[in-house]
Amino acid sequence: MSRFPSPLALLIRVNALSSWRRLLALRHESRLLVGVIAAFLSGYLVLSFLLFDLGLRFIGRFPGLGSLLVERLLFLLFAFLFILLLLSNLVIAYTNLFRNRETAFLLTAPVPVESVVRWKLIESSLLASWAFLFLIAPLLAAYGISNNVAWHFYPVTFVFVGIFLVIPGVAGAAGAVTLARHLDRKAFQLTALCAVVGFILLVAWRFRPEPVADEQLEARMQAVIDRLLVNTRFAQSPVLPSYWLSAAVQNWAEGALPVAGFFALVLLSNALLLSRLAALFLGRPFYSAASSVQSRSSVFAEWAWFRRLEDRRRSMALLLRDSFLAESAPSEGSQPPQPLARWTPTDHLDRLLQMLRLPPDARAIVAKDIRVFWRDTTQWGQSVLLFGLLTVYIINLRHFTRQLDSQFWISLVSFLNLGACALNVATITTRFVFPQFSLEGRRVWLVGLAPLGLARAVRIKFWLATLAALVLTVSLTILSGNLLRLEWPRVVFFAGATTVMTFTLNAIAVGLGVLYPNFRETNPSKIVSGFGGTFCLVLSFLYILTSVVVLGVGSPWGWRDNESHPGRAALAWAVFVLFSVLAGAVPLRMGLRKAATTEL
Repeated sequence: MSRFPSPLALLIRVNALSSWRRLLALRHESRLLVGVIAAFLSGYLVLSFLLFDLGLRFIGRFPGLGSLLVERLLFLLFAFLFILLLLSNLVIAYTNLFRNRETAFLLTAPVPVESVVRWKLIESSLLASWAFLFLIAPLLAAYGISNNVAWHFYPVTFVFVGIFLVIPGVAGAAGAVTLARHLDRKAFQLTALCAVVGFILLVAWRFRPEPVADEQLEARMQAVIDRLLVNTRFAQSPVLPSYWLSAAVQNWAEGALPVAGFFALVLLSNALLLSRLAALFLGRPFYSAASSVQSRSSVFAEWAWFRRLEDRRRSMALLLRDSFLAESAPSEGSQPPQPLARWTPTDHLDRLLQMLRLPPDARAIVAKDIRVFWRDTTQWGQSVLLFGLLTVYIINLRHFTRQLDSQFWISLVSFLNLGACALNVATITTRFVFPQFSLEGRRVWLVGLAPLGLARAVRIKFWLATLAALVLTVSLTILSGNLLRLEWPRVVFFAGATTVMTFTLNAIAVGLGVLYPNFRETNPSKIVSGFGGTFCLVLSFLYILTSVVVLGVGSPWGWRDNESHPGRAALAWAVFVLFSVLAGAVPLRMGLRKAATTEL
């Protein structure tokens, strides 16, 4: 046995070698695209570092409270990032453990279940944590420079962050196994639903806007700071791992090495304990959970209210049929009435698509995509997570209404809200629309050989994604505009801009999804993490930034006064529409051309 590596070491070695070869394969990609992505990533790191450095220095100069505000903001940031890491690890671990072909293959291979769980835990943690590292690196660099720390602060902080990432990774994997085992139980569903609703209500109540005195600016600022310190006190709870990380980083930066070492050891001990518990006790529950997931037909079809509704419908249908048969005299030799076919949840979808009078081929593609999305737990699970973040954003918009007391701030916040709504569209299109063509998998040749063809199938996917996204984005724009107390002309202006941007972002995602497909992967998260998904996200962000700047410069309401500028606004709108058409039409046309000429 000593001549052979352990199964876990073998899995790590094989996947590391595969990742290294995929990285080397970038040499065969377009140098222009690689250069654009590298320039964007470098520009983000530099720009975010400058913004973090400017913000920390500005807050640090606040009279009497500068250091306290910086400390509290760091605690708050790490606390929110810890919550997001937990949710991200939960979703990605569920996909990797229960909706992954590699996992299904390894379960049938002579590999211990514990080794499979350990490898998938490592892989899920890496997939969920790289964005966290990418986000927090400029902040820690700016914090170190603003505090004039020694050189060893940066490698030590990197070690602290690495230890910290183990805790949400293990917790997310354990939560995914628990969710998979008990998802079909009514008590668990009811408890989870009540917990989510209770959490939303608690956040809405805890961060409700409070009246602020308007007599003096100094009194208003003091009230805002007091409320900030009170509402962020939860981030300093000693039971949060984010508190241990924040305390270790800040004490090391201040030179209190024994205190920083203590919190680092607290992090390390908890990370080792959770890792050991996962290695020992997560294998058997995972195996039973995987069996439950593979044998489960539908979670919603088992709900009690759903079954009662179905029974009532069948009883009413039987009653009507019997009354009709009683009134009509049956003829001799007639066939007995056939039992009613059991209704399925997809009947409503079929009837809706028939009411829309779509062509048969378009109706088939739309029905297939909607059913695949609905049956994939990870897809709508991430949708719920996204809508939860949007709910938090909407709740916190109420706090800006009391600060909009000048034309400059009204214009700034309204255009920032436009950028936030557009970024939400970019997140949706990159995560859910870009992988749609790749998810056809190796069976894409069936669609290509069908009478509709690949090009028409891509067009149908584009219109389905665009119409679905429009319902969300336009509603979000109108709701956020009303919460910000904007006039209706401004709300209509931003709703129109969001509509144009929705068409363009969906065209970018669909076109690049066809140009850079990955038919070997069934996990949408891994498809998005590839070269094409990264390029789609970069291009979408650049388009949003340019569009918001163009519309902001040509704002018809001005920035310093209430004087309107219709000529400048018309020119800015024309440039925005032309740029949007070019940015969306070019990748979409290239994708359609490739789909029409692809050899199957």
